[in-house]
Amino acid sequence: MEGNDEGIVCVTGGTGFVASWLIMKLLEHDYTVRTTIRSSNPDSKKDLSYLTNLPGASEKLQIFNADLALLESFDEAIQGCIGVFHVAYPIDFEDKEPEEVETQRAINATLGILKACLKSNTVKRVVYTSSSSTIILNGKGLDVLDERHWSDIDFVRSLNCYGASYMISKTLTEKAALEFAGKHGLDLVTTYLCLNFTRTIAVYRNKEDKYKYLARIQTVHIDDVANAHIFLLEHPDAEGSALKEIECFTPPHLSSKKLLDTGFKFKYSLEEMYDETIRCCKEKGFL
Repeated sequence: MEGNDEGIVCVTGGTGFVASWLIMKLLEHDYTVRTTIRSSNPDSKKDLSYLTNLPGASEKLQIFNADLALLESFDEAIQGCIGVFHVAYPIDFEDKEPEEVETQRAINATLGILKACLKSNTVKRVVYTSSSSTIILNGKGLDVLDERHWSDIDFVRSLNCYGASYMISKTLTEKAALEFAGKHGLDLVTTYLCLNFTRTIAVYRNKEDKYKYLARIQTVHIDDVANAHIFLLEHPDAEGSALKEIECFTPPHLSSKKLLDTGFKFKYSLEEMYDETIRCCKEKGFL
């Protein structure tokens, strides 16, 4: 594999929607990319053509097998990297596992990856993909929320809402990651993500009982998501406290001020996002 001026970075969870788009953008930015995929059966044949066929992938993309349950499996992919995008996360929206089990598993996985970054002695910054659910659920009725706010765990439990255990685990995992990074001097930036509208329609398709959640979805274009991740890796003034990568159009408003003040600019408007969403949904047969 050939090197380049931008250096080597690792993206965890490369088969996911956000991670795969981020890989494409990193290749466009002339990075050499390593990504991890989970394979419970080494003999299984996953179709990874949407990654391997990306422009530049044959020269600059390397795929590693790794599992969040086997933390040492990430060491090889991370060693030698200058930056790590930790996108992978165990998701259980159906609450098939007890909340405490899901949360502890997520914390252990994330801290294990951060330890691998420290052990590498090459990683200069980690960009951690968080979620708006770590902010918006506090029951305080505030009009604007930003990186100073956290979702209230007891309030989330009282709601008994769809995906509550995910929201709780995501909140507690991010707090644990920031605490670990601060204690060990690791340069960690967390960036909050709202669901892409197209992706959300696909997830909720034929689940009428979940349609009520579509009314309050914050929207962001996936290009802006990926570009914000790369911007936060490269920008020297980005700090470890949370930065927004979201443009929110329904209450409560989730402020992107800190990210914008750092110099990042959103490319896509709400109208453009909806136009592309409708076109894509028609092409995929969702509409």
